[in-house]
Amino acid sequence: MKLTEQKKALKIATQAAAAAGEVMRKNHRAVKKINDETQHDIKLELDVRCQKIIERALIVSFPEVAVLGEEGVAGDPNAQCRWVIDPIDGTVNFTYGIPHCCVSIALQSRDKTGKYQTIVGVVYDPFCNEMWTAIRGEPAKLNGKNIKVSSRKKLNEAIVSIGFAKSKETMEQTLPYFNRLVPRIRKIRMMGAAALSLVYVASGRFDGYVEKGIRLWDIAAGGLILECAGGEFWHELVDKNETYRMIATNGLLRKQLEKV
Repeated sequence: MKLTEQKKALKIATQAAAAAGEVMRKNHRAVKKINDETQHDIKLELDVRCQKIIERALIVSFPEVAVLGEEGVAGDPNAQCRWVIDPIDGTVNFTYGIPHCCVSIALQSRDKTGKYQTIVGVVYDPFCNEMWTAIRGEPAKLNGKNIKVSSRKKLNEAIVSIGFAKSKETMEQTLPYFNRLVPRIRKIRMMGAAALSLVYVASGRFDGYVEKGIRLWDIAAGGLILECAGGEFWHELVDKNETYRMIATNGLLRKQLEKV
């Protein structure tokens, strides 16, 4: 996809994210309709509604591009390009009235090896009115201004975000790591919205973010934004359901986090 098309895609994605974010704001204090829930996760009717709002905006401008979303798939799953959408990242926060959640939209294209690579990323926090954007190869931006990762090199000065995934297996893997990490860093944060944790690293607010089992739509946009801000986004597929383990840092702390 040419740069002019990527810029068009970025514009459409930011508009779609803003539209979904407006719906989130209007329903922040409303009683939420739950479609499904487990011990560690909630699916809302509003998740589906927001994804449909986003899909309509994207498909009108890019009808040939497939959609892979947390709330469903549309188009050819083997298309050259695909949108990867999380309409409400941080659904549990949103359900409980905690204003720390966001819209995440990524555009991916197949590279020469046939693997998908994110080329456009948008993360929008409607409660702080913060819009992070990136096109691969260009600087990451927050509300139109360039951003960079932190320059902290010492783990004992770092703020690190950590996530506990939904499965029992990943929780059992993460808890011992959590216990080892806490005394070695300045502060640990468990925020409950993966995309926001990634862009907080990109903005220099956090220095790292670790998660053992995270889905593609949670990290596709934020990972690109982090890379374009000068950070390192290491991730590895752990199963066929687009689940990854991940270490995201300012580019200076990954080895130290791995040693922990």
